[in-house]
Amino acid sequence: MRVKMKLFTAPVVALLMVACSEPQQAGGQAAPQAPEVAVVTLSTSSLALTTELPGRTTDFRQAEIRPQVSGILQQRLFTEGQQVEAGQVLYKIDAAPYQAALANAKANLASAKAVAHNARLKAERFKGLLGNKAVSQQDYDDAQAALMQADAAIASSEAALQTAQINLNYTQIKAPISGQIGRSAVTEGALLTANQAQVMATIRQLDPIYVDLTQSSSELLKLKKQMQGDDRDNVTVDLLLDDGSEYSEQGSL
Repeated sequence: MRVKMKLFTAPVVALLMVACSEPQQAGGQAAPQAPEVAVVTLSTSSLALTTELPGRTTDFRQAEIRPQVSGILQQRLFTEGQQVEAGQVLYKIDAAPYQAALANAKANLASAKAVAHNARLKAERFKGLLGNKAVSQQDYDDAQAALMQADAAIASSEAALQTAQINLNYTQIKAPISGQIGRSAVTEGALLTANQAQVMATIRQLDPIYVDLTQSSSELLKLKKQMQGDDRDNVTVDLLLDDGSEYSEQGSL
């Protein structure tokens, strides 16, 4: 395709000069020469400078779809070539192993909380007995250390639970951006690996869209000088398709 740019320059002045002829006196003798009178008519008009350059359209944004967890692909939920929306589920990976991991993480958190509860009761009991010298300072210190370890175990179990939930959510592969999705490189039953090199599909955002142009450095400098000041707002860009027709939408430079 070709890109046609129009730049409107400063006004053009049109001049009109009129001279008076020498009048004749009676008897054929020329009268004294009258001074010439010049009439200048000023008018303004816009001069459009047009530049045509070859161009190639490129997508505004592009997203390559890859799995973030490993597993067997169960479903593909889109039609190749269709428009997809950001957040739309594109693929589903077998979630059974990740559901089991999530249940195990929940059980470990519950166990850690039970141990912490028992350690807290023991530490509080030893604190009361310490004043009566019924327990030694060492026993009380050991009880406090056990409580701190139990609290740390709870924090670790909560992090493991969060990780298990994230991995389960990743079994649904969603579109990160809106756009047109291309051909799917995988089918149901394929073994996927987390962060694999192979791209499952590619989404291209085509609205808006870029048009890359090629121009010599000298012509580019000339264009920049012409666009100085307020002229930048007057530049319009039209696309001429290969068949000579003009694209309906205008662009900006």
